[in-house]
Amino acid sequence: MDYYRILHLLRFPVIAITRAAVPVLDGPGCPEHGVFATAHPEACDHFFLCTNGTLTLEQCENGLLFDGKGAVHNHCNYHWAVDCGPRKAVLVPVSSPGCEYRYGIYPEGPHCSSNYIKCADGYPYLNHCKPGLAYDEKTHSCNWPDLLLDHCNPEEVVGFKCPDKVDPHSISAKFSPYPRFAIPGNCEHLVTCVNGFPRLIACEEGKVLDESSLTCDDPENVPSW
Repeated sequence: MDYYRILHLLRFPVIAITRAAVPVLDGPGCPEHGVFATAHPEACDHFFLCTNGTLTLEQCENGLLFDGKGAVHNHCNYHWAVDCGPRKAVLVPVSSPGCEYRYGIYPEGPHCSSNYIKCADGYPYLNHCKPGLAYDEKTHSCNWPDLLLDHCNPEEVVGFKCPDKVDPHSISAKFSPYPRFAIPGNCEHLVTCVNGFPRLIACEEGKVLDESSLTCDDPENVPSW
């Protein structure tokens, strides 16, 4: 069913509403079964929701916009991830401690950190990157610290310093130009050095590091296990 055509025929005006669902149609034009969301033709923070035969005009929560792809909350996505095209976006910060908008992802602070803040309904929740990663404010996700050299020290994040020279006859050198190294006391990770900076690599679930080959394998195949 072409919902854009239906909305065009209905010629709904853009109106200011609260976040409570506003019924705009019961019956024809909205399937009796299923849930379907479609973009408002003019407002990026509004969308139409068809729920088992009832069509309502909805508004995204503060900090969210509609793109039909993300589902952070009630069919809406983080505003920085949405391409509104010609649709107009209304974004007014509603600040609370740790949150610029009621929904968003933010750095823990101005320093390099393996944590980040995820705001939901105006409440900040502390989240953790996977070991060896740091929060990247540009991508709103966790990233290799060697890609964040403007404010991160990969050696501090990973807890490993890549050697200046690698013995050409060593197992590590076999993986050149990205030599590998074992971490004493850590059988679930290894370090790969990229351009002289360490990256922490995790073995697949259920596998452990074989220090004799610097590869991950099933425990029964690792001599030292």
